[in-house]
Order: sequence, then structure tokens, then C-alpha cells
Amino acid sequence: MNSLIFDTHAHYTDDRFATTSVLQDLQNNKTVLAAITCGVDYADSLNAISLANKYPFIYAAVGIHPQEVNETTVFSESDFLPLIKNKKVVAVGEIGLDYYWDTTHKLAQQEIFAAQLQFANKHNLPVSVHDREAHADTLDILNAHKPKGVVHCFSGSAQMAQQILNLGMYIGVGGVVTFKNAKKLTEVVAATPLERILLETDAPYLAPEPFRGKINHSAYIEYIAEAIAAIKGVSASAVLNQTAQNAKNLFNI
Repeated sequence: MNSLIFDTHAHYTDDRFATTSVLQDLQNNKTVLAAITCGVDYADSLNAISLANKYPFIYAAVGIHPQEVNETTVFSESDFLPLIKNKKVVAVGEIGLDYYWDTTHKLAQQEIFAAQLQFANKHNLPVSVHDREAHADTLDILNAHKPKGVVHCFSGSAQMAQQILNLGMYIGVGGVVTFKNAKKLTEVVAATPLERILLETDAPYLAPEPFRGKINHSAYIEYIAEAIAAIKGVSASAVLNQTAQNAKNLFNI
């Protein structure tokens, strides 16, 4: 497979990569065109930028993840404004709603999500959106702000996917599409034009088959591309080429 990989969502600041040569190996192998490592709070966003400055193929997204939000959390535009001025910062993320891990701070999550969408729109940046068991509220807030971006690790229905597409956003597809029980995501992929799909790992999480349960990384995207190719009836190279072009268009790379 000669096509290049564009991993639109990873967490290479995770401690599990600190003692490995994964990033250096990916750079040496030259099979990954680009990977966006996403911050989960201010400090992690700084770390993401540091990695992006170190590795030419790494780019950064900055933001506050919903799991980091509580009643005292404040999104400070003055804190994040200097970060987005770095040329390797291409998105605001990972932002959104998570009602799976936290049902006690829903309003705070919604407020921080909305503030970051406003920030992204103001500075003409795409967003990488986290939505876990919060589909209705996520859609409501996205409809209110109409950002450009992607709903990463998409877990909604084909009907919800169409609503996301109607907003002009992309659908992020990762290792789950290779799982045997991924019926809903298979339906989403089948119904979504390839021109509106982005590939991602969410590394170190959600490694595709046959590496399920292991530490994920960008090179494994080829298995995700193969699964999508089988659903779409096209070649894996066609999937990699089109989704890389999609990512370059969205993130202006």
C-alpha cells in the first residue's frame, strides 16, 4: 500500500508513548503524511504543540476535553490565543460532551463546549468534537454554532451522521469499524460519501483488529482503510488518498 496515511485524531502526549520509539519509527518509515495530536486541557495542549514542533509530520489541536470539565472550569481565550498562533496548531480540540463518564457536570460541559466553538469560529479554525452518549445535546450545540470540523470517533446513527453532514462537517472513523460488532458504524460508513470521511486512530486507544487491546498508532490506519474499502467496494488506496485529501482541505495542511 503506497498511499500516505493522515491520522486526524491521536493522543501522542499520552504517557504510554513516552518510553517508546513509536513517533520516531513513524517518521523514519515515511508512511504517515500527518497526524494530529489533540490536547485535553491547557497543559496537555502545550505538550501537543511541543511534539508538533519536534516532529515534522505531527500537528496539534488545542482545547479542553469534556472529561476535564467540572463546575469550576473556565475556558480562557487569553490562555489559548497564543497557542493557536503556532503554525503547527490546526484545530481546536478535543472538545465536546461526554455523558458516559460524567453525568453530574452536563451544564458545565455544554458551556465549555460552546465557548470553545465560539473561539474556533472567531479564529476560523476547525474543531475536533467528542460526543459520547450525548448525541442530542451535541447536535443542538453544533446546530447553534455551525463550526467547521469533524465529529471524531463517530458513534451515532446513520440519521445523525446525515445531520452532521448537513452542517458541512466530517465523520471521523477509527478502529471500531474493524470490530465484528460494529453494525451501526458500518451503516454510517456505507451511507456517508467518502469525500466526507476522515480516518483516525484515537491512539493509544481503540486499536483496530488484529491489534485490538494493544497500543494504537497511526500506521494501523491501513487496517481501518481496508475495512472501509470493503464496505464501499473500492480499494484501500482510494480510501487513504481521498481521506487524506479531505483532511488536508479541512485542516489547511
